[in-house]
Amino acid sequence: MITIRPVSDLRNKFTDIETAVNGGEPVFLTKNGYGSMVVMSIDAYSRMTRNVEQALDEADEYASKHSERMTHDEVFSKLRSQINE
Repeated sequence: MITIRPVSDLRNKFTDIETAVNGGEPVFLTKNGYGSMVVMSIDAYSRMTRNVEQALDEADEYASKHSERMTHDEVFSKLRSQINE
């Protein structure tokens, strides 16, 4: 279930926010009725970003071994053609 709270609850009801976050789900905070930030546990953040560092390392290794470079437009054009096949 999505938890949405006013940003003032971060200060005024920290333990409620902490309990919700420790349940494994992020808490979305609003300011003046608009989305402001997301609070999540360190474990949830680690799970979310775990593969990012590995993917960047693999990309760096590939780039060091290959000289081919593509522009932004070339990359997205290629992806679109693969999706639309």
